Amino acid sequence: MSIAYLNGTYLPLEEARISPLDRGFLFGDGIYEVIPYYNRKPVGFAPHMQRMINGLAALEIKCNKSIDEWRELLDALIAKNDGDNFGVYVHVSRGADTKRFHAYPENVEPTVFAFAFGIKDPEPVDRATVHPYTVSSTQDLRWKRCNIKSTALLGNVMHFQQGYASGNNEILLYNDKNELTEGSSCNAFIVKDGVVITPIEDNQILPGITRRIIIDSLKADGSIPVEERTVTMDEVRNADEIWITSSSKEIAPVVKLDGNPVGNGEVGPVWEAAFRIYTDRKFDF
Repeated sequence: MSIAYLNGTYLPLEEARISPLDRGFLFGDGIYEVIPYYNRKPVGFAPHMQRMINGLAALEIKCNKSIDEWRELLDALIAKNDGDNFGVYVHVSRGADTKRFHAYPENVEPTVFAFAFGIKDPEPVDRATVHPYTVSSTQDLRWKRCNIKSTALLGNVMHFQQGYASGNNEILLYNDKNELTEGSSCNAFIVKDGVVITPIEDNQILPGITRRIIIDSLKADGSIPVEERTVTMDEVRNADEIWITSSSKEIAPVVKLDGNPVGNGEVGPVWEAAFRIYTDRKFDF
């Protein structure tokens, strides 16, 4: 039985209830995070929660928990659930008003919800046995504030479904300048001539925590050059390697794009070297 947290109470997940007038339900008016825990130890806890705090501030949702208070709440949640590896979903909406009205209401308490779900062990740092991904691509039709991790994910869901329906694991998105933005549920990297390259952080992409851990780990190690810059789709289609990254995927190697092989169609050596560096350092953040 999964134990959840809702507005100050730990309770069985199937007993958690919110008002139908909750603005998260009516408008997607909220912020969320998903934090991986391996052997009950979180990856990137502080940056995940700082991103949530930043998102709440951008939406003017008043939830005054500090990072330490979030840690106490979620550690207690983990302690009440069985297992070793978890994804922890944390969700704060603006709360429930007495009516449906677009403007932000005053004097409502935010709804705070969290639950833990089991996740598999990390993929092996071995390009011969890792699970490879295939992806498609399409123009990015989402809103222009993708840097906010909003619960209003319909645009992402529609893009993901487009890729999924075509038999792929993900879909890469590009803007009207034919520049890579990200995936529908992940960030994206390419590798060319041994250099790891990823789009810059702006309003077109989510500032991914796994993305940042990868970049900072590679820069600290120094053995693999990494660049943050504009990436064209021509570069993506001619890349030696493509990776998609998220808290749940970590660093997933892509071997096909739009039905065509990426590089030689096999998981690349830079992925293996970078994933080893990331794996050695991921709990430091």
